[in-house]
Amino acid sequence: MAEDQKPLLIKRYASRRLYNTETSDYVTLEDIAGFIRGGREVQIVDLKSGDDLTRQYLLQIIAEHESRGENVLPVNVLNDLVRSYMVPGGGMMPQFLQGSFQMLRESQSKMMENMSAINPIASMPGFEAMQAQQEAFLKAMTSGLGAGNWPGAEPEAGSQDKRESGEDLDAIKKQLAALQETLSKMK
Repeated sequence: MAEDQKPLLIKRYASRRLYNTETSDYVTLEDIAGFIRGGREVQIVDLKSGDDLTRQYLLQIIAEHESRGENVLPVNVLNDLVRSYMVPGGGMMPQFLQGSFQMLRESQSKMMENMSAINPIASMPGFEAMQAQQEAFLKAMTSGLGAGNWPGAEPEAGSQDKRESGEDLDAIKKQLAALQETLSKMK
């Protein structure tokens, strides 16, 4: 397994503090959520017992986002999840969800490949700007961001991920303005 594909190992100490083994520092749940949004897999292990606590902490991250009013999952989906645990054969739900998210990731990759393929639109001035904007949109749609975290939303103080999103958005706005200028000159 390549280094960037290996899960980031987080150890939980008896004090319940979470320790990033790669950077040798303590992390918060929000830091872990940031790693995941950035595309990194994580594995959280209890230092003393060796138990894998990843599922427990990921559910806690979702619950905290929900409690802050960031609707991660619609109520009807939450109801269906609870219902799936109560009926015989509910074990199909995890495989269904996993397959659905895999299809979403594959569709996103395929769409980006198709946009990049050589075609007449790709040679149009400003195509790169449109492609960058589409990539940013797809990243926002599939990264699990809550309601206040969309590109263009006011970033919270101290949030590096949100500042980077704002910088990306500024770059996209500049590219879009250049595209509009180029298109107006073509008329």
